[in-house]
Amino acid sequence: MRGLWLLAILGLAAAEDGRNAWLRYARLPCNVVKQAAVPGTIVALNTTESSPVYSAGQELQKGIRDILGKALNVTHETSEGASVVVGTITAFNNSGIAVETPELEEDGFWLSVKNDAVEIVGQNERGALYGAFEYLSMLAQANFTEVAYASNPSAAIRWINQWDNMDGTIERGYAGPSIFFEKNTIISNVTRVAEYARLLASIRVNGIIINNVNANANLLSDKNMAGVARIADAMRPWGVKVGISLNFASPQSFGGLNTFDPLDKSVIAWWTDITNKLYTYVPDLAGFLVKANSEGQPGPITYGRTLADGANLFAKAAKPHGGIVMFRAFVYDNQNLNEKNWKDDRANAAVEFFQGLDGKFDDNVVVQIKYGPIDFQVREPASPLFAHLKQTASAIELQITQEYLGQQCHLVYLPPLWKTVLDFDLRVDGEKSVIGSDILSGKRFNKTGLTGYAAVVNVGQNATWLGTHLAMSNLYAYGRLAWDPTVSEVAILEDWTRLTFGLDDTVRETITRISMESWPAYENYTGNLGIQTLTDITGPHYGPNPQSMDNNPWGQWTRADAFSIGMDRTVKNGTGFAGQYPSEVAAVFEEIETTPDDLLLWFHHVPYTHVLKNGKTVIQHFYDAHYAGAETAATFPQQWSKLQGLIDQQRYEEMAFRLTYQAGHAIVWRDSINQFYNSLSKIEDTQGRVNHHPWRIEAESMTLKGYRVTGVNPFEVASGLKIVQTTGNSSSASVSATLNYTAGVYDLAVAYYDLYEGKASYELFLNDKSIGKWIGDNEYKLGYTVTRGIDGHSATRITFKGIEIKEGDVVRVDTKANGRETAPLDYIAVLPEGVVD
Repeated sequence: MRGLWLLAILGLAAAEDGRNAWLRYARLPCNVVKQAAVPGTIVALNTTESSPVYSAGQELQKGIRDILGKALNVTHETSEGASVVVGTITAFNNSGIAVETPELEEDGFWLSVKNDAVEIVGQNERGALYGAFEYLSMLAQANFTEVAYASNPSAAIRWINQWDNMDGTIERGYAGPSIFFEKNTIISNVTRVAEYARLLASIRVNGIIINNVNANANLLSDKNMAGVARIADAMRPWGVKVGISLNFASPQSFGGLNTFDPLDKSVIAWWTDITNKLYTYVPDLAGFLVKANSEGQPGPITYGRTLADGANLFAKAAKPHGGIVMFRAFVYDNQNLNEKNWKDDRANAAVEFFQGLDGKFDDNVVVQIKYGPIDFQVREPASPLFAHLKQTASAIELQITQEYLGQQCHLVYLPPLWKTVLDFDLRVDGEKSVIGSDILSGKRFNKTGLTGYAAVVNVGQNATWLGTHLAMSNLYAYGRLAWDPTVSEVAILEDWTRLTFGLDDTVRETITRISMESWPAYENYTGNLGIQTLTDITGPHYGPNPQSMDNNPWGQWTRADAFSIGMDRTVKNGTGFAGQYPSEVAAVFEEIETTPDDLLLWFHHVPYTHVLKNGKTVIQHFYDAHYAGAETAATFPQQWSKLQGLIDQQRYEEMAFRLTYQAGHAIVWRDSINQFYNSLSKIEDTQGRVNHHPWRIEAESMTLKGYRVTGVNPFEVASGLKIVQTTGNSSSASVSATLNYTAGVYDLAVAYYDLYEGKASYELFLNDKSIGKWIGDNEYKLGYTVTRGIDGHSATRITFKGIEIKEGDVVRVDTKANGRETAPLDYIAVLPEGVVD
């Protein structure tokens, strides 16, 4: 029935800021609405306003009104006539409605749509609310099919982690200040908190940790506990339970004790009292999240205790209240790892630190494991720790905020990456052990009830929640995959697109195509073959800086030298990491011949001349992949342009700007990585592209007025290794050059650096005629971690299309420095149609 909407041609859509995300409930065309058979009344079988069933009734009323233009009353008692009835199994039975459903698990629901009768039955109140959102999702997509089916979650834990700080900043957040905290206390207006809870409920998320894992113990004050209660009150009607991160040293730093030893009686008593008080404020508190003995955070190892001792301290305090403890497996030594020691390997840390502890955790402890052994890289093998915790509950930690993956300034649709882990079979004891469907479901080790998912999201006050419209597909997809890890990432994306941007086929096909191309493209132009993302790991984690990966104790090493690259993680000759996997998987990764090429450099140290399975050498693959990735990114703004007039202008323009920025920054990545490894290996690109740019005019070779030539750090982020910047911090300057290109129509691209704490101004001229003006103000338009340096983070491009040029024309850029921004320029590219540069 969905396709019949094509009979209607919609006009231009009204502007939207993204606040409603996929819950827009956009009005369907009139001829489509006529096909919808909807009962005349909504019956919500609960009158308590804080009840998720009550919320479901209100949501159904709003959704049906907005989608179909039909105003339905909400009642709370059954009556004669067709109705949309929503409630729990118990409420249905108590109301006298006979309903037969398959067995429903916790949070599960039954949805029946037949003729003009709709029954939405939840195993509990959350389940009923989830079923209501399911029904509205069908209506919003013009799907009026008669259905009768049950839906149960794959795992009980489907949580969100927010890394919000109490001062209102968000660690690794790219969408503005916190919606929970400001000025070291909890925000008073929780309207946006409730809106967030509604979004989370619509994707079946049932819990949230509201504060940073690097926790501030002051959250435990009476005033802030009362604030946590306000947040819990705002989220409770949507079935989202609130939890908090704890600082392990709180008894000492906040409580005044002289120790935080988890086995000390005074420490145990202190945490018991604090926990009891927390549950007085929030009786349904979900529990705690704990980061211990990692990246400078305190923990039990400080006192020679085990990680199990530490986790059980909190578990015992929370157990009487029904609370659980999510204990992070992200434990490693970032002070003493030594790259010169061939056996040292951060990837080994999780299994080593948890060795011998399986079965020693209390039954309300869940070990929260990052999907890969390092840290949210563009590709990692699945963490082997999942195979070692046979008697201990576990959850996977994913990351929606794009810390290493473009910080929401680059489109990267993440589910295809997540699927490489969720669909991976660990073959524990030679049996099927797929991480998503077998291990995280609890079925493989008979651990149903306390297994599941956590995702670091970090929404902020930006209207789009994550800083950009398309990034919200990752949050939507997370909820869908946590409920059912076997669902297709393409099907999820298509549903999200219809709900977010409407039912036009061109819109759906275009957004699906560029989104599905985005992760492979990003992997190609950043770090491929399993070498990790090659970003600045000692800085913002954003732009290119491959040399930062090595020569420090952070352990994200590439071990690249003039002849070879990659980590030898074999048992026979390397760090032994491959041996942490069950034997069948370990055997695959132990040998170069059987290791997939996309993880080759993760597991093996090889010469640049090593030949891959595709017949290319490692170094040539590097060159080719980086060019291919940038070429794909260059198509994104072109593809997006097809949507003008098919979606609202506000979201069209905001995404067009970001995709154009991404296309330019992908070239920065491509050139930086290729130039670095070309310099290191001294091996030329067989296609003659690397360090050869026939369409560029380097700024340092132009006629300079008020400019000086300088180098940059790292060196590879400048084309030709040099740039120009003004001689003063407020002076005017210019660069100019005579063009020697055949007459025709070209695009003019200007490469420059947009720094924090300054807004330099620029104007491009051709033969003294102004082509365009701009200001270096990306820090106000994009959400990435800003930088004061001329580097791979601040490097960017602006392009003016369709400029008629003839030989002998003079191109000029006039600039004026401002603050720290000395109007730095790298080059001007004169590009024929279809040339990416």
